[in-house]
Amino acid sequence: MAIEIERKFLLANDDWRAQVSASKPIAQGYLVDVRALRDGTARASVRVRISGDQAWLNIKSVELGVARAEYELPLPLDDAQTMLATLCNGVLEKIRHHVEIDGWLFEVDEFLGANRGLFVAEVELPEKDAVFPRPAWLGREVSTQARYYNVNLIERPYTEWHEDERRALDVAAGEHG
Repeated sequence: MAIEIERKFLLANDDWRAQVSASKPIAQGYLVDVRALRDGTARASVRVRISGDQAWLNIKSVELGVARAEYELPLPLDDAQTMLATLCNGVLEKIRHHVEIDGWLFEVDEFLGANRGLFVAEVELPEKDAVFPRPAWLGREVSTQARYYNVNLIERPYTEWHEDERRALDVAAGEHG
């Protein structure tokens, strides 16, 4: 079984932009509705993802936290496009920026559309307690906060968050930068 160990962070500032080595657009949608995940009738999130001319099916276990079972299977691009258009309740779009720090890859997701204005950095780890660099632009950790999971951003996009939720987000991120 494949296990993904991933930590998610808000960003304290834009200093990461000077270190971007690559950027790619991503569109993804979920075949299992967020309500099924929330009420416990689904044991995995199942998403279709397209980036450039590549597509794949991604399956993740639903528990909160930094370590979850994950499987990725390649899909024909035409099939993925059809699935996004006909089987998903919404499509999340973002630009994924790659930032390498001391041999570690940070993926900074710049959300678009209904989630514009939200930026989240992720780093995959070889083990839960791995020590990794903490650049000054890395803000508050949100790994266990479900509202930052992509599946939840489709149902309740960042632009629909109340002003006090965003303000709390901005203040917390600013405390680290």
